Amino acid sequence: MCGIIGYVGFRNARNIIIEGLKRLEYRGYDSAGIGIIEGNLHIYKNVGEIENLEKSIPQIDGRVGIGHTRWATHGKVSIENAHPHTDCNKKFAIVHNGIIENFKSLKEMLERKGHTFSSETDSEVIVHLIEEKYKGSLEEAVKKAIKELKGSYAIIAISQLEPDKIVGARNESPLVIGVGEKENFIASDIPAFLKYTNRIKYLNDGEICVIKNDGIKIMDLNGKEIEREENLIKWQAEQAEKAGYPHFMLKEIYEQPHSIMETMRGRISEIEPWINLEIDFDGMDEVALVACGTSYYAAMAGKYMIEELAGVPVDIELSSEYRYFGKKRRTVLAITQSGETADTIGALKEAKMYGCKTIVVTNVIGSSATRFADHVLLTRAGPEIGVAATKTFTAQLLTLMLFSLYLGMKNGKLHANEIKNYVAELKRLPSIVEEVLERENEIKEIAKIIHDKNTVFFIGRGINYPIALEGALKLKEISYIHAEGFAAGELKHGPFALLSEETPVIALASKDRVYEKVMGNIGEIKARNSPVIAIAEEGDEDITNFADHVIYYPKLSFPLFSIPIAVILQLLAYHTASLRNCPIDKPRNLAKSVTVE
Repeated sequence: MCGIIGYVGFRNARNIIIEGLKRLEYRGYDSAGIGIIEGNLHIYKNVGEIENLEKSIPQIDGRVGIGHTRWATHGKVSIENAHPHTDCNKKFAIVHNGIIENFKSLKEMLERKGHTFSSETDSEVIVHLIEEKYKGSLEEAVKKAIKELKGSYAIIAISQLEPDKIVGARNESPLVIGVGEKENFIASDIPAFLKYTNRIKYLNDGEICVIKNDGIKIMDLNGKEIEREENLIKWQAEQAEKAGYPHFMLKEIYEQPHSIMETMRGRISEIEPWINLEIDFDGMDEVALVACGTSYYAAMAGKYMIEELAGVPVDIELSSEYRYFGKKRRTVLAITQSGETADTIGALKEAKMYGCKTIVVTNVIGSSATRFADHVLLTRAGPEIGVAATKTFTAQLLTLMLFSLYLGMKNGKLHANEIKNYVAELKRLPSIVEEVLERENEIKEIAKIIHDKNTVFFIGRGINYPIALEGALKLKEISYIHAEGFAAGELKHGPFALLSEETPVIALASKDRVYEKVMGNIGEIKARNSPVIAIAEEGDEDITNFADHVIYYPKLSFPLFSIPIAVILQLLAYHTASLRNCPIDKPRNLAKSVTVE
């Protein structure tokens, strides 16, 4: 996955693009480059962070340009492989996000025609194809070039031969247009230009656009012009800034009381015991949940919720597996934070092919997933810049809770009094998360216990099992400590061999129907001399007889207690990584959303 941006207007393009790339750096950060038209086409590239590129660029004063921040998928990290890529004569330049599956055959064909390549990337074939097809119109050349491409792409192209325009094209990779006054923008994500405009137009698969300072034209691949409505983004530019926090991740952890309120807004009654999601639930007697990464752990938690609260059987599938091996249930609910996760979009397409009813849970309105699915449940968490998901995860959990309660209400599994009790607890959630955040110093002390360990285990039962998996993922993502999550009863089936005094175990011990079983599991761990850190509900005195340390959360019923527990685990991972001086917002080898298969 990579970040791309283009600008045409009255400002200095160099400064606009560098600033936009910094806002896109979460999408890739192994190298970066920009292309500016000032008479001729000028290309500047560097490896590493955007600051490295910024220092190497002179004060050029062009008004049209493109930029790219890379997360390598083809070719090593090098200046040669950094974007933008140019043609043989340095007249055209492109930046690209995605994977060109047939690049080898295209490259061989172009080399036979005399084209010379300077990189190892699949992306470079695009600009040589444009050079080959150019007959006086950049948009026509792009249109002809992309008809020969197989795979995913978001492309932005410029040429010194037509220095007043940018041409964009997309297929299965995000691309959004920012609409300004006497200036326009195009980028892979909205934060790149949100400081300058909140008016946007989305580009769909199989479309190209021509952007000038005084106009925007969107067309299909046959050249037919398409009218596309503008959308207004309600985020403020400062929402994507750190606001005084040392890291985006910590800021986003602290935004969760607000994001939880936004997720619930308009979906629970302030007076009557009801929940409203405005989705057709007729015939929803079986559900398949598909997702990847953190969203997959939300899906695992969702299985417990839906089956318990609505009485509907649920399959959970990794999106990458579902595409090829999954059972095609009548309803498929896909979970993707960005709405652009390639495997999850592929799973949605597969489900649609088989006539399944499709629902997507996502944070990004207008994203690809929202356009493929029959129904959309927006999590409304707001922009999340840190690579490690925090507020988007709890928003997914909460959305799945609302979905489960609504389905249980509609099919008669839950009665009015039960819904009333759940609604009352839902309203308490923001203040309960606030209480958890007030215990940050206590959690920081626990981080001191584990920050120098090589391995940490996380255990839980029931819905706490996927929350344990997510806690382990957070720790390994940002602190680089080897961490594993287990269903608590499974430790005796092998993992016990790894327990020692140097292997702390984080035990999620909610007062549910398997509480006594978890106490027994903790006792088995203590017999192997591993230190135990328990996360338990307030008022649980018994846990102190089993655990070495306890972090308490305010009492909540199933499944709501999973949210404060998740927040505790986020803070624990954050402070552990901070003590280890890790690059928390940009963990090595990872990117925010994976838009390639």
